[in-house]
Amino acid sequence: MTQADAALKARSGPRLRGFNWREYVVYIGFVVVFLFFAVTQGANGFLTTTNLTNIVIQTAPITVMAVGLVFVLSAGEIDLSIGSVVALSALIAAVTLRATDNMLYGAAAGLGAGALVGLVNGLFVTLVRLPSFLVTLATMGAVAGLAREVTGLQSVPVANDAFLSLFGQGDVFGIPGLVVWSIAAVVVGYVVLRQTRYGAHTLAVGDNIGAARVSGIKVARVKIMVLMGSAMCAALAGLLYAGRLQGARYTLGEADLMTVIAAVIVGGTSLFGGKGSIVGALLGSLLMGMLNNGLILAGLSVSQQMMARGAIILIAVSLSLREKRS
Repeated sequence: MTQADAALKARSGPRLRGFNWREYVVYIGFVVVFLFFAVTQGANGFLTTTNLTNIVIQTAPITVMAVGLVFVLSAGEIDLSIGSVVALSALIAAVTLRATDNMLYGAAAGLGAGALVGLVNGLFVTLVRLPSFLVTLATMGAVAGLAREVTGLQSVPVANDAFLSLFGQGDVFGIPGLVVWSIAAVVVGYVVLRQTRYGAHTLAVGDNIGAARVSGIKVARVKIMVLMGSAMCAALAGLLYAGRLQGARYTLGEADLMTVIAAVIVGGTSLFGGKGSIVGALLGSLLMGMLNNGLILAGLSVSQQMMARGAIILIAVSLSLREKRS
């Protein structure tokens, strides 16, 4: 072996030994799933522009919620109430629109409902010092019941043109509005997490809460803010559902929790805090949407789709646990 070969091996060796393939699971999985369905369901229209655009449109609410959940998990917490917040916010927005026919009032009411739920979650976690798992599990049930009570299990149509255009049916320079909302959520989430003090504090709290307190970070404020942010992202997802479906009902978002968690974990965000990926959450969301779309084209049932999502979560959690222990 020449001296140049030895030098090259010395430089590449540490890189290979330091390579963590788990960080690229979502990228590998995205490509594998896409190629699989491109080959098996290409004849059924999987590769058409319309179908691929529909995947992005249908996963827009999931993407928005995933961005919010990245911050919660990065801070070492969990939010199980997001699915219920979707329904409550959509219904409150729809009821407000029916009463006032004002798009701003409707949107503000829906987002305000989400902020209030997030604040309640944050206060119980920080002041009462209960685990976020138990707090948000409780509010998940309470908010779901409230959503059913708001309209007596009745659906509420949305007919406000401005609301429908902004949150579901409009477009920007030919790009569907829901796609624009997804891009905006990812860009804002990435900048906040990676380029701001708040994002750095969030990661620090999740990585080592004791060290964060010693360094002067207001831990309680960070936890309240991430839980409020997550609930408001869920509320925005509710508005997007109401805009796309031209109405709201208490069942909106009830099956989204598992999908959002899968998207975020597969995307590289740690269950144990201190590590989050906004871009990974986007790819994870698209991966779940692509999986659902491909399974539907293949003629599989909803129950089979649920089993596939459950398997993905199990694999992702296993990889996360191994990474933490290593």
